[in-house]
Amino acid sequence: MPQVRILQRLVRQLSNDVWLVVGLGNPGPNYQSNRHNVGHMVLDVLAKRHSASFKVHKSIALTAECRFVAGGKKIVMVKSTGFMNLSGSPVQALMKFYSIPIEQVLVVHDELDIPFGDIRQKLAGGHAGHNGLRDIIARCGAEFHRIRFGIGRPPGSQEVSNFVLQDFSSTERKELAVLLELAADQVEQKVA
Repeated sequence: MPQVRILQRLVRQLSNDVWLVVGLGNPGPNYQSNRHNVGHMVLDVLAKRHSASFKVHKSIALTAECRFVAGGKKIVMVKSTGFMNLSGSPVQALMKFYSIPIEQVLVVHDELDIPFGDIRQKLAGGHAGHNGLRDIIARCGAEFHRIRFGIGRPPGSQEVSNFVLQDFSSTERKELAVLLELAADQVEQKVA
């Protein structure tokens, strides 16, 4: 049975050369610079690099299409226009719209369990309390790729929800632009 699944995945991947790259975040200017919106920030870097513009899509999301390399795979970048805990619905709708299998979905998100400045890749896994990931897993499955942007744990006894919904500190902002570029590099290397 595992061999049949592997063959089915390979057939799906060969028949569809489109990747969905999802940047998690919350909508609106009040959240724009929050730690929780780092996924949106990375996609903004990628859109600028590849002269792509985000447009409203009927799936409650902004999408931008491009190719990271000439003749390469089609990339559909996605920023949900709904709140973080409802991220699964637009991802599910866009997977269906573009006929993209879960194995060709890459999600860029903030990660509390990784120190600030650390960016890691992962395939599949749980949600570790991240509500955006929780909703995507519930609606689409867990077998997607991830770029995990470390934001570290809140200091002292600060509530996690307050910490992730705050802007990066002034010290962190000094490194943020470079880290966003490095995260964008990892996205390109993974899907190009």
